[in-house]
This record gives sequence, structure tokens and C-alpha cells, in this order.
Amino acid sequence: MFPRPQIDSASEVPLYRQLYIQLKDWIESGRLSSGERLPSTRGMAGLLGLNRATVSAAYSLLEAEELIQGHVGRGSFVIGDAGTGRPGLDWDQVLDGPERLPAPLTHASEAAISFATSSPCADLFPLEEFRAACGEALAGPRAAAILQLGSPSGYPPLREYLLARGAQDGTLHPQDEILITNGCQQGLDLVGRVLLRPGDVVLVEDPIYPGVKHSMARTGARLVGIPVGPNGAGPDVLGRALVREKPRLVVITPNFHNPTGTTLPADAREAILERTREAGAVLVENDSYGELRYQGEALPPLKQLDRSGSTVLLRSFSKVAFPGLRVGWITAPSALIALLTEAKQLVDLHTDHLSQAVLLQFAESGRLAEHQARVLAAGADCLAAALESCERCLPAGTRFTRPRGGMNLWVRLPAPLDSLDLLSRAEREGVTYLPGRYFEVARREPGGLRLSFAGLPPEKIRRGVAVLGKVFSSELERLGAPRRAEPAPAMV
Repeated sequence: MFPRPQIDSASEVPLYRQLYIQLKDWIESGRLSSGERLPSTRGMAGLLGLNRATVSAAYSLLEAEELIQGHVGRGSFVIGDAGTGRPGLDWDQVLDGPERLPAPLTHASEAAISFATSSPCADLFPLEEFRAACGEALAGPRAAAILQLGSPSGYPPLREYLLARGAQDGTLHPQDEILITNGCQQGLDLVGRVLLRPGDVVLVEDPIYPGVKHSMARTGARLVGIPVGPNGAGPDVLGRALVREKPRLVVITPNFHNPTGTTLPADAREAILERTREAGAVLVENDSYGELRYQGEALPPLKQLDRSGSTVLLRSFSKVAFPGLRVGWITAPSALIALLTEAKQLVDLHTDHLSQAVLLQFAESGRLAEHQARVLAAGADCLAAALESCERCLPAGTRFTRPRGGMNLWVRLPAPLDSLDLLSRAEREGVTYLPGRYFEVARREPGGLRLSFAGLPPEKIRRGVAVLGKVFSSELERLGAPRRAEPAPAMV
């Protein structure tokens, strides 16, 4: 609570100067610290029983001596350094620059049913098995090494495990190495730090996961969006953009793309690899969701198909195991891994070794395979519930994707519905989602929205989509649009 100044109405010193003197003394003595907000003139006048003009006069003197600074609509703030009277650092000016990005669109909501988070269901976490893996890792002979500073490349036994796994599935070529990261997000950040300079062009899918968009844009690169169709980013459109834009990087999510859930067909993978190689661009494959296939046969990763050495593969344990542990890895040519390792060492020395050791124990003991089987079975049920509910409940004219795995599907509401405008109404009914504006690069889709289904049980998915169907349908009815007459078609 702001301290109450003592004002003596019987004093010969004018009231505004009494207030000014006390506040100045508090600032210079450090009682009021730099950055602290003063009450508004109205608030201070009410606190002391003074006229607002009296308070304004005192504040004007403090501002003239550069002890406080007023901001329209925000109030007055202390800017003097304690004990010196000198102005402090103007953080508004320091933080204001052309490289700053708009804040991500977030909605703090206590909605009972949330389709907003692309995360696994916490109810599936095998806590007892995880506790056992923790105990075994700490009881082993490497316990002291786990708790000590280590290699920026990662916990050596986990790296050996991942190298062997990569050699087995064909994603590790003779010229490749592996770097363990804090999830795929850090992998994206490190690739951008090492390979991009201001003004470079990066081709990304549109719409795209905001973590890709913001991490690339932070480097000063210019992002060019490639529209995502029913089968992902089309190689023909991508090929034309490669010729026209001459990008430094191309970032592709071939399996169960976030946010649409689409998957690149086998022929499109080959075509994208060939055209990227011809253009001399680095291809970054974000394979966060590849292991979450519920139906059909798995398609080979781009990294497995690429023999030219131009593909960088990002993977993570976050979607199939425990996202809170933040363990992922990069597979790339050794020369690039060396530079990425140097960059990582500057950022955080190394990824937490205890998390790496526990995940390794969890994997080598067979618990990870058992957990993944449960995750896939549950994911299939969740996906089926989401698709069935979209068909049954969403209004006529709605289109949606039909993924065969992953955690997300993409909905396009009929015009003139705007998913951002309707979000607050849905949240009042206890359901939330992320509107398409959150994911756009250049192409506007006012009716687009992402439904993340994997973190909810099927019964909640059905209830949530039913609520959304009522909200969307009622708005269409209000606008005079036709009501639902047949099931919503899928985008295939």
C-alpha cells in the first residue's frame, strides 16, 4: 500500500510544496523505489483531502526535477535512483524497437473444457513408473555425474541411445551428429541463431505453430507463408516460392502439422526434398508429432529420405512422454551440430542431466514403449470423438480436417463467422479454443480455429464441441445465415 504523506494545513508552507517535499525525500531516500507507481492525482487528492490541482502542482515539480515521469493512461512513476535524485533507466525506450513482436494472443480462461493446449493428457502419466525410473537413475553409478555440470551436447548415455535409434530408423547418416536440447522449441531457436541473419528469408507453413513463427522472426528474418492445403504445404507452391524468394531456411512439419493436423504424402516429401536441394536452402523438419500416429502406416521422415545432407531434424519426448521435462534433440550434419552446440553452451550450458537420465531409464526399462502404447490408444479414442462431434454438432458450411494422428484438427467456420469474435461467448459457456489469428503468417482466415483434443477425455470432447456448435449456430441464426441441414464436411 502506498504510504500516506503527512500534510499540515496550519503550516505556512503551501500544501503542494509540502506534498512535493515529502515525495522528493521518499524518492531520494529510497523509500519509493525506481519504477514504483504513484497514486493518480484524483487518488492522492482523495487520500489527503486535497484539491486535484494541488496534487498536480506537486507532481509537476517532481517531474521537472526528473524524479517522476507521467504516462498518459498509465499514471506517474518514480524514475529517480534512490539516494541520488538522478533519473533511472527509461525501460519504455530501451524495450521499444522495430524488432519487437506483437504479444502472442493468449486467453487466460478458467473454462471447464479447454481445446487450447496441444499437450498430452496428464491423467495418462504413469506416475509410479516415473518415480521408479527416477529412483533407479539416482541409485545408479552415474548419480554424481548426473548432478554435476556436463557436456553441452547432452547426457552421454542418452546421446548414445539416440544415435543408435537414429541409425536404426534411418534418420542418422554417416555425416550426422546429435545435440540434445530443451525440447523442439529450443532446437528452432538455436537453428535460427546460427543460420539466420537479419533480412534472410524463411519459408514456413501458413497457418503455423506460433513457436516457429516467433522464433524465426526474432532473428530479423522475413517470413514467407506457404498455404497449407488438405495434404499440407504443396510442393508446387513451395517450389515457386523457393525460386522467387531464395530463402535461407524452409521449415516443414510433415506429420500431423500444428495447427491443421495434415500430413504430407510420400510423393510430396520427395518433391519438397528435391526442390529444396536445388534451391540450396536448408530444410528444417519439425517432427514433434510423428510418433503419434493412430491410423495407417507411418511415412518416412524427410531426414530419412534425404541423402544430400540438407535436412535438419527436430524431435522431442514432449508429446509421447512428459512435456515438463523439456528434452528434445537435433539430428544434423556434424559441422552444423558443432556450431549449434557452441550456441547452446552460451544459452544454458546444457539441458538438465537429471531429466535426460530419467528419460533414458524410462526408455531402456521398457516403460516408455508401454506408456506410448497407452497414449496411442487414448489418442485414437480422442480423435474419433472429436471427428464424430464435429460432424454432428458444427453448423452447415463448416469444414474441418481429418488427421490420422497428432493432437490437433483445424476448423473453418462458414462466413461471416469470426472465431476470435466468438471466443468470449464460448468461454462464457465454459469452453475455450485458439482462433486462427494466433497461427496466421500472411493469409487471413477469420473463421479458422484449432481444436486440440489429446488432452481431454472423449466425453469432455463431445460436450465441448456440442457447446461450440450451439454458439456458432446461434450466431449464424442471428446473422440470418442458413441453419445446419446436413453434417459438416471434412477437409480431406
